[in-house]
Amino acid sequence: MPKNTLKLAVLMSGGGRTLLNLHERINDGSLDAKIQTVISSREKSTGVERARKVGMNVKVVDPRTLNPEEFHRRIDEAVGDADLVCMAGFLSLWRIPERLAGRVINIHPALLPDFGGKGMYGHHVHEAVLAAGRAVSGCTIHFCDNEYDHGPILLQRSVPVEPGDTADTLAARVFEQECLAYPEAIRMIADGRVHLAGGEVRVI
Repeated sequence: MPKNTLKLAVLMSGGGRTLLNLHERINDGSLDAKIQTVISSREKSTGVERARKVGMNVKVVDPRTLNPEEFHRRIDEAVGDADLVCMAGFLSLWRIPERLAGRVINIHPALLPDFGGKGMYGHHVHEAVLAAGRAVSGCTIHFCDNEYDHGPILLQRSVPVEPGDTADTLAARVFEQECLAYPEAIRMIADGRVHLAGGEVRVI
């Protein structure tokens, strides 16, 4: 992908904190991108309110009101001509069309391949990390395929799991790293440093 100002489509389902982080990095000049479209799977969400408040173009595609084929089609249509699709807490599985292969990334609040898959989102992830007794957690940016939390890993950042951590305290520490990792990953792609071939990521 050539170096350029990337047109982003951001998909979300919840509070929109990841979306706002990208918006802030764009506004402060540290991320050369433009959020062209925000797509939410829920109309009544804090993320939709936050996005509209800052003037973003928001489209709602609710899988609960559509059959699967129509849902996939409407997401594809809403993405439009975006250069890169960024999942930001999107809780529905969207079948990625061939035209967007290698152009959809996701952020996950754990060190994949552990603690991923259907149902592993938000506090569920951090509770699972604590229950497993892990000493380290973190976040993962990966290219998406048509499985939950699966696909070639682009970037990971780690944090220690501290004695006495709760899901909330661990989540806060991981989110601090998410706020750094996602803009960094997008910058790497915008700068033409990321090459995806044969299911593997090479960064130059």
